[in-house]
Amino acid sequence: MTDSPLDTLPTTRRAILNLLKRQGPLAANEVAHALGLTPAAVRMQLVRLEDDGLLARDDSARDAAGRGRPAHTYTLTSAAEALYPKRYGDLTTELLGYLGGPDGEQVDELFERRRQRRVDGALPRLAPLAFDEQVAALAAILDEDGYLADAAKEEDGSWLITEHNCAILTVAHGFSQACSSELSFIRDALPGATVERVAHLMDGAHVCAYRITPAAAPAPVTA
Repeated sequence: MTDSPLDTLPTTRRAILNLLKRQGPLAANEVAHALGLTPAAVRMQLVRLEDDGLLARDDSARDAAGRGRPAHTYTLTSAAEALYPKRYGDLTTELLGYLGGPDGEQVDELFERRRQRRVDGALPRLAPLAFDEQVAALAAILDEDGYLADAAKEEDGSWLITEHNCAILTVAHGFSQACSSELSFIRDALPGATVERVAHLMDGAHVCAYRITPAAAPAPVTA
């Protein structure tokens, strides 16, 4: 079994994150006391965790003596929270199962509503742009949605949008609507193009990829 990102951290840093995860914001001396370490050693690790974007410092707290001297407390950032296991996909799959499973009409409706919501959000961003800019902007939207997407222009003038991560992989394994909805979304977001999926995680590829071909310009009308 591969280590989780949290398990790859040095022991002391992992212990600090776990402590703050369990107890909430703490000052450096409180962390040192809880872990049986010297304050100096803990402060050094706190600084490193802060530099790595895993901790945020709050200077608003005051010491118990009320002298007004700031007592920095530390809390986990969203990046640190992401190191901890999340079971959103399993929960979503379970809930969709209650709606009739992969063949349920309500499941189809939910994925259709998700597709339409994404299209409604993307079209205003893409419509004012030239075609090449539209493709790049769509890749950025997919990246924002967690698909680790990029776009590359091919020699023939087509584009390849590659999703290096499936943001809903657990759901996609159980519900083909997740993949068909994704393809429909890309096609609807680029109505002036032909979109073909050329790589698919569900078929054993290591990415999902889509070839984007601009629609041919209409032939000029001759008298």
